[in-house]
This record gives sequence, structure tokens and C-alpha cells, in this order.
Amino acid sequence: MSATLFRYRAGVPASPTNLAQAGDECLALLRDLIRLPTVNRGFEAGTDGYERPAAECLADYLRKVGVEPTLYEPEPGRTSVVARIRGTGEKPPLLLNAHLDVVEAEADAWTHPPFEARVEDGYLWGRGAVDMKNMAAMSAVVMGLLARGAAEKKLCRDVIFAGVADEEAGCAKGSMFLVNEHPDAVRAEYVLGEIGGFSLNMLGRTFYPIQVAEKGMCWVRATFRGEPGHGSMPHDDTAVLKLSRALARLSGVRLPMHPTAAVRGFVGALARGLPQPQRAVLSRLTTPALASFILDRLVKDDGQRRTFGALLSNTATPTVMRAGSKTNVIPSSASVEIDGRTLPGQTEESFLAELRAALGKEGAEAEIDVLRSMPPVETQPDGPLYDRLVATLKEHDPNGIPIPFVIPGFTDAKAYATLGTRCFGFAPIQFDPSSDLSFSRIYHGTDERIPTAGLTWGLKVLFDAVRGFVAA
Repeated sequence: MSATLFRYRAGVPASPTNLAQAGDECLALLRDLIRLPTVNRGFEAGTDGYERPAAECLADYLRKVGVEPTLYEPEPGRTSVVARIRGTGEKPPLLLNAHLDVVEAEADAWTHPPFEARVEDGYLWGRGAVDMKNMAAMSAVVMGLLARGAAEKKLCRDVIFAGVADEEAGCAKGSMFLVNEHPDAVRAEYVLGEIGGFSLNMLGRTFYPIQVAEKGMCWVRATFRGEPGHGSMPHDDTAVLKLSRALARLSGVRLPMHPTAAVRGFVGALARGLPQPQRAVLSRLTTPALASFILDRLVKDDGQRRTFGALLSNTATPTVMRAGSKTNVIPSSASVEIDGRTLPGQTEESFLAELRAALGKEGAEAEIDVLRSMPPVETQPDGPLYDRLVATLKEHDPNGIPIPFVIPGFTDAKAYATLGTRCFGFAPIQFDPSSDLSFSRIYHGTDERIPTAGLTWGLKVLFDAVRGFVAA
């Protein structure tokens, strides 16, 4: 695949001189990024959602702090920015990754306009505040701090920053493009990206999840065939009714439980940090014979029930249905698109077998086509970088409990893992434990916002973790 390649020459070094100044710069840079509506909506001609303005904004900042950026485009407007600080080469590089696209925002439902980047009540409000322009801003500022310090203290590794396009739609025009067409620009031993490092407050305890695994995806289309006819003469063998019966069955079953090692580690670490009786209940959640009873009867919070349920089994969610074109004509076919997610250790084939069984008799007869499939990504919660992340979190919050974390969605780790990179989700934010605001509530949600103090805290944690890991 060809690419348009832009190169900028480094400007005069002007890195922030201390973390207080760096915090102010990080907030200002994040506000600039939020004001750019890089909404990933398919990017039809004439829409304003392209990532290039955000990539250029970051490139301008990086040049000012003495780091040379390079812009990559698989097609006009779908732009990623990559920058590198050279170390001694004694050890392989560390990559800091953030995606520059965001999901849509229904402005009428927001307290403040989603692309105004207003600071109020101790928060910076706007789409992308936590997903994940915050990591883009923090990483760029960390690059500036490292560039200034590199002259004083050598780095044993190169540090790379990648601000990428298209993560929200599957990574094809961002991290996947870089990995496939420019692998040497982003090849690293480790990557820090989403989702993790944020504070999770539960029952008076504060946890800091560090993502070590994410589910795979298997998007499919199931097509049902039936007897066509006139709408005035109904019968039971229609494609639409077959589809309806199959989805009714799917909605009433939970796919088989597969408590993986990564999920056992997450649930076990979370349980050990909780008081009784919650500890005893949660510690048994990875026992398949008890899991359904615990989820359905003992977990009262709907969000927690959905999260834990998604981590214990493959999932299949109907999202798009198509059938017919005229009200008075019974169509001969009806289809549904299903968002399938697969646990580490599960395969596309094993998921499809579970899906057919869940769809029942009609599922056995349906034509199932895989639209897109990406495998799960998993690494172990160990090694020098993981240990450095844990130690840094404890330095900045001695009462906090770092834990390994598994997510049901996907990230740019899908791309980087194909290069053999070990991927950790770590974009630190601290939330006020006295507030009911949490990462999960505002991630892709209305009134997305980040506490300004929590952003500054996250910048300090990220800088200390990276500096401690790459310092020679």
C-alpha cells in the first residue's frame, strides 16, 4: 500500500522545565486536541472527522519541544503522527500509543458542548477527554521532558510516540497501516496504550487496573432463508420469523463460561483487595458452576454484571438487521449482523460453534459469514515494565492496589502484537474517590470529562514510569 509521507524538521528545543509547567502544557494541549472534532463516523467526503488536524497539532507541539515528527497517511486526511527519541540502543524501544479519533457525541444531551473543551468544576469536559486524547497529550509532553533530559542522562531505549488514526473503527487506517507498511517506525519491545492506569474506587478501596489482555472480535452476518409470499397470507416458514426466533433464543442464553488465566488473575486480585463478604463472593466468580448464580442473583450493579459476564464468556450481540423492501411482500431472506467477542484461548471456529448452538434450530440452518475477525491479545502481568508500572503507581498512591486487567473490547494492541510487542494498557488518571464519577461511566458516554488534577497526576505517573524504565 502506498502512503503520502510528510516530514517536519525539528524546531528549537523548548521543553517544559518542570512537572508543574508540564501539567499546564498538557492541559492546554489536550484542550486544543478536544476542540478538533475527529469523529470516526466513516469519513464520507465532506465530513469534518479526519484525524489530520489532530496529528498536525501534535506535530507542531513536538517540533517546539525538540522532537522531530513524521506524518503518515494511507489516504488523504487519515493521518497518524510518529516521533522518536533516540537512546543508546542497548535495549529495544518503548512505544507510547494513543488514537486520535473519537466516537460521536449527541451535543444536545451534554452539559457543555462536547468539542468546546470547557474547564469547569475541576474538570475538562469534552469528547476524547479520557478516550483517549488525554494519553496523546500526556505522551507528547513526556516526549518533551525526555528530550530535554536526554542530554543530561542517557536513555537505554529509544522512546517512540504514535498518535494514530482509525482505532474506533478497527485500526485499519492507523496502527494496522503503520504495522503493515512502516513497521520499523513503530517496532518496539513494549507498548503503553489503552485501557488501564485509571483509579477504580470500590467499597473504600482504590484499584489501578493495568490491562494485560483484551478479547478478540468476530463480526458475522447470519442470513436466514424462508418461503416468500404475499403479506396478506402469513405462515411460519418466513425468513423474518426464523431470524426472530433465533434472536429470541440468543437473548435468553449465556454462552459457555471460559474463566481464562488472565480473568482469574484480575478477579482474584480484585477480590483480595475487597472486604468480606464481597471478597468471598467475588473469589468464586471464576467457578463456572457458580458464576451464573453469582452474576444473576448477587451482583446488584447492572454495569458490573455486564462487565464480569463479558469477561467470563464469549459474547454475541445482534446489532444490525436487514429484511424486505415492501410492506406487503414476505421476503425470502433476512439477515442480522452480530458483534462477537472472543476470550483469550478461544478461536473463531469455537465461537462460531457456540453461536450456532445459541441460535438454536434456525441457527443450524443459517448461512453465517465472517465479516471481520481479529484474535485476542494477551501478555503476562510480569516483567520489568509491568513491575515498573506497579512500583510507580504505589509511589504516587501508597494505598492504591495495582491489579492486572482484562477488557472486553479491542485496542491498537491488536496491531502492535503482530510485531511481537508486549502490550500493556496504561493511560493513568486519578478520580476523586468521594465522587461517583468513574472511568467506565464516561468512556464513550455523555459528558465525558477528566479531572484536571487527575490529568496532572497521570502525567507525573506516566513520566516517572517511562523515565524509570528507559533511564540507562
